[in-house]
Amino acid sequence: METLPLVLQQFITTTNAADSDGFIALFTDDGSINDWGNVYEGRDRVARWNQTDNIGKQSQFKLVDGKQTAPAQWCLQIHVAGNGFNGTSPFEFTLTPDQQHILTMVIVPD
Repeated sequence: METLPLVLQQFITTTNAADSDGFIALFTDDGSINDWGNVYEGRDRVARWNQTDNIGKQSQFKLVDGKQTAPAQWCLQIHVAGNGFNGTSPFEFTLTPDQQHILTMVIVPD
């Protein structure tokens, strides 16, 4: 497994710590989440998804595998446990060129 950019490490740790403000801050102002075809664009919608599907469901993430697929693009296999979805799914990320923020996150149906 490759060493993950800090922003992706923080994606996992902020979720596990139930740090909603920290989680939302990882995304750009116009960042988006595509959760099995349901798209949430902008920080307000990312915050809503976080409450309905992530930290609001007491999700806990465990990294199974991670690899860089292109410049500023990563695919992580994450095992999710909590009061919502439970199981392992691929999460595809596009990061800003400096890899400091998340532009897009796509949860791919496995």
